[in-house]
Formats: sequence, C-alpha cells, structure tokens
Amino acid sequence: MMKLIRKLLLTIILILVLAVGGLLGWLTLTEYMPAPVEALKPLRSEAQQVLAEGATLDLLSWNIGYAGLGAESDFIMDGGEDVRSADEATVKQYLSCIDAETRDRGYDFVLLQEVDTNSARTYGINEAESLAWGDSFHALNFSCPFVPNPVKYVTDPIGKVNSGLLTVSDYSVDSAERISLPCPFSWPLRIANLKRCLLVSYLPIEGSDKQLVLVNLHLEAYDSGEGKIAQTEQLKRFIQTEYEKGNYVIAGGDFNQVFPGSLEVYPNALPELWEPGVLDQSMLPAGEGWQFVYSLDAPTCRLLNQPYDPEDVKNTQYYVIDGFIISPNVELVLVENLGDLDFANSDHNPVHIQVTLK
Repeated sequence: MMKLIRKLLLTIILILVLAVGGLLGWLTLTEYMPAPVEALKPLRSEAQQVLAEGATLDLLSWNIGYAGLGAESDFIMDGGEDVRSADEATVKQYLSCIDAETRDRGYDFVLLQEVDTNSARTYGINEAESLAWGDSFHALNFSCPFVPNPVKYVTDPIGKVNSGLLTVSDYSVDSAERISLPCPFSWPLRIANLKRCLLVSYLPIEGSDKQLVLVNLHLEAYDSGEGKIAQTEQLKRFIQTEYEKGNYVIAGGDFNQVFPGSLEVYPNALPELWEPGVLDQSMLPAGEGWQFVYSLDAPTCRLLNQPYDPEDVKNTQYYVIDGFIISPNVELVLVENLGDLDFANSDHNPVHIQVTLK
C-alpha cells in the first residue's frame, strides 16, 4: 500500500513539474520583446488643428485602471482579495463614464494609462478604440498570453493581458513612437511582467521648426525601487535632449512615485502593503525652469487593499503619484486633481493642467 501511495505522489509531482515547466517554456517563447524604439500607427487620424506658439492648452492625465478598478474594487497585488475586480457589465459602465469625462470636457490632450485592447480581465473589450478621438496613439507596455497569479493561480488567474498607454490629441500629430524603458525583472519574473515605455507624440508648431514633444508615461510599480529610478533617469535624459533641440516638452502620467511634499499631506501608513518611490528635484533635468506640476489638494491614487470607503481613512492609503513635468519654455497656468470624481471609475483620480507655450 505504501509503495502505491509513493508511486501516486511521485506521479503527481512529475505532472506538476512538467506542467510548470511547460508553462514557463511557452511563456518564454511567446514573451513580448519590443524594440528600443518603435514607430506607432495612429488609431485615429482626424485632428485638423495645428498648434501655434503662444497657445494655451488643457491636458488631462489619468490612469484608468483598465476600467476594472472602480470604487467597488480591491486588488490582490495591493493586499486585497480579487484578481478580476469587475464583471463585464461593470467594466462597460466604468468605460462609458471614463469616455464621457475625457471626450466631453474640452481637453486638448488626454494621456491615459492602463488602457486594455484585448485582455481577459476586461472581457476582450478594445478600450483604446472606444476612447480614441482626434489623433490617437496606443503603445503596449503589457502583453502576455497568460499571466499566472501566484496566490489564485488555479482558481482565478489573471490570464491574457494586452494593455498600454493611450494619447489622444485634438491637434495634428506628425508622428509618435514607443520608447522602451529599462525592465528591472529577470527571468522568469520578466516573462509575464510589464515592459514599461514612453509614448512620445511629436506635434508641429505652425510657422516654426519647433515641436511640442508630448510624453505619456507609466513607471514601475511593484519593483524594489531600482526600476523606478532607472526609468526616471531615462525619462530625464530624453526630455532634456528634446528641450535642447528647441522643443516644448510636456511629460505626464503615473510616476508611481510621490511628488515632493505629498508625504506630509498623505503619510504612507501601510508601507508593508505597497510603498511608492519618492521624487525630488534631482530627478528633473539640469538647468533652471524645469518643474514638477502636481497638486496636493486631493489624492490621485488609492491603495486597493479594500473597496473605496471615504469614511475609513485608517485602514487604507492615499497617494499623489500622478502629475507632469514641463520644460522651461512652458508656462503653468493651472493644476488641479479632479478629486470630485471620488475614485468612482478608477483607483486613480485624473490630473488636469493648463499651460501656455511661451
């Protein structure tokens, strides 16, 4: 009897080893490996306006949480329980609200992060197509045929993910490209992880050889810290180079790092669940006039360890990790976090800025 039990156990172990090995092999062979720089084709090419020097512009940046992380949601990577936090009807409801907010408010540019195109977690909905208008470009930063979750692997894996950054412009865009950022993970973690990038749009300036260089970004979240730093350094070098060419530069998105002074307003009470990096002035390009653009009037992100409860401030965490960097030839007019949206349709609140090209 004992021999039979040992044989059965060995057979089960062998099957598990082969299954895990087969999965790793398949994911390795199908790993998303983007080039350092890739030209992007537009999702929409309908904008007719051309930028002019002296223009005053309204921009919105919003991590939409793939229209699956609204007020009712928590997420296992943040200390919650759920992997797929919304059913299909709820995803469609969130997406409709996000579309109305970004399309109907008169923004000149909208920079969105975590926009799915064909993912199991969002039921195959092409969110980029739904949210695109004007001149629009999408850049993948997460593409994997199957993302196993280490806790709920058997019962509730994340599954297939295709997601990235979406930039929408009401002004004509000459070209756009995907620029790869350093990946802090090694094999095997790397194969089913994000491949972060910058989505860079180049817009002509009427009567000038200058351009507006618009950078959409979403920096590393769940690394030990080195990844965020390396990616921020590459961003800094890139925007400085573009400014030295005589261009206007605006970079915005989810930095996954708190902006200066925000920890005094929103202390990090639960660092054991998730702790962001910290931005400081040394992370801006050299020279006077570069500035972080952000507001501390409302948080831009909430911890997803539990569904949103505005009355419970002791058992969760809030952050200001979304904002912009502008070059010295861009003048800030207004910055505001749209806290009145109250995390209803995403775990992030949008950031609206108004600037003038000097």
